[in-house]
Amino acid sequence: MTTFIDLGVPEALSAVLAQQGIDQAFPIQEKTLPDSLAGRDVLGRGRTGSGKTVAFALPLVSRLAGMTGNGARAARRASRPTGLVLAPTRELATQIDRTVAPIAEAAGLSTTVIFGGVSQKNQEKALARGADIVIACPGRLEDLLKQGVLTLDDVRVTVIDEADHMADMGFLPVVTRILKRTPQGGQRLLFSATLDGGVDKLVKQFLSNPVKHSVDAPQAAVSTMEHHVLVVDADEKQDLVEALASGTGRRVMFTRTKHRAKKMARKLTQSGIPAVDLHGNLSQNARDRNLAQFSSGDVRVLVATDVAARGVHVDEVELVVHVDPPTEHKSYLHRSGRTARAGASGSVVTVATREERREVTQLMKAAGVTAEFETVTVTSPAVAELVGERAEKVAWTAPPVQQQGGGTGGRGGRGGQGRAGRSGPGRTRDGQGRGGSSRDGQGRSGQSGPGRSREDQPRGGREQRPAASGRGGARAGSAPRATARSAASAPAYTTQSAPDRATQAAAARRRSRGPRRATAPQGAATR
Repeated sequence: MTTFIDLGVPEALSAVLAQQGIDQAFPIQEKTLPDSLAGRDVLGRGRTGSGKTVAFALPLVSRLAGMTGNGARAARRASRPTGLVLAPTRELATQIDRTVAPIAEAAGLSTTVIFGGVSQKNQEKALARGADIVIACPGRLEDLLKQGVLTLDDVRVTVIDEADHMADMGFLPVVTRILKRTPQGGQRLLFSATLDGGVDKLVKQFLSNPVKHSVDAPQAAVSTMEHHVLVVDADEKQDLVEALASGTGRRVMFTRTKHRAKKMARKLTQSGIPAVDLHGNLSQNARDRNLAQFSSGDVRVLVATDVAARGVHVDEVELVVHVDPPTEHKSYLHRSGRTARAGASGSVVTVATREERREVTQLMKAAGVTAEFETVTVTSPAVAELVGERAEKVAWTAPPVQQQGGGTGGRGGRGGQGRAGRSGPGRTRDGQGRGGSSRDGQGRSGQSGPGRSREDQPRGGREQRPAASGRGGARAGSAPRATARSAASAPAYTTQSAPDRATQAAAARRRSRGPRRATAPQGAATR
């Protein structure tokens, strides 16, 4: 096997990798490093987990630090980075920084990460202090560029990672605008699993005579993965998924929708299998917290949508489960790449109902995967073999329910005698006065006395009706006022006799018709 020293990597940087247990180069590193260290533009094509991050981290750091090539170290300047790495997701950007930062530190360089979903103040401060390498998601980076927070005029090395994923997410127009802000003479390294979806146009426009290296076909599956398709009745699918999640090792389970991911993580947790979810609806803090729990081993099951397919680089994931089969073969390969990373082995299971069998057959063919279809139940030996040793279940305790009771502050409830306000001939519909915050709508009594109650002073013969009994409650935070008499002594609403209502209604109709041409004598019929 080839060592990094053999490939021309500076000894100081090789030592950092050796401390991490990385002392031999993977194929993508062995092929690309001689050219990238020499300063040439490189197009590297390889599957997820093939070692691409180290493949671009080493030339990025060594060239910026003046360790290789003809360049010299540039002085660190505020808001003017010399290295740029573009990544499609927040998770991937964070993972890249974890790999690049210790290598950069060994060369005296600093890194910072830029992505959306969080306040940009800390990012602005980091840029103002001076960062040699910026690892960024395109959206937030473009926002900061438009605001003048930083400039890319000094960038000497640019890396575009997971370019095909950028295309899938619609980022290529933003990436194009960002690359136009970097100097034309800079070195550019692009890594992608495929060259479709506009990636080839990006290569032609921004890479100068690139050297192309590919370690495997774009549709090739990892040889150390075992692929299984378990066909199950639709009403048994949830039980099968729960069984597959019950093992002792790490599992990543993929769903098509955010709602389903959240719901499944909750169901697994409630059934005694601690699980966390990862999808686009989570805040950045929640995403970081859930991913940290999974990475540390506190939680063994991660339920995710495709947003995590390329951004989660966690070692020792022994099983990937496609709870919902993906719609295209590229998604299948990217999802499956969460296991069998860096030469390790792993299993991939696709759960399919009988109705989905034909669709999954076409999916496997497009992905270049040979998988045996097996009709199973939860108790089938094939399921037990995939699950392995089952972990002991963890008792789930429901979180305490916060009860809202009576009081003097907060919003009023939805019970009692309608909306609260001023009582008596006041300005409310029910005459109950301003109430407190209790859910039953009783609250504290408000102001009484003469006023303008609609019930006591009807206008235009309009029929007066009691407020609906389900709409009560006081206004938020309203304080009780001095009262001449208790509002509770006033009726909830006033009533009128049927003749009174009829007389007033007739008068209202006469007024609405306007003046008449002739008035018939009292008691006579009118035409």
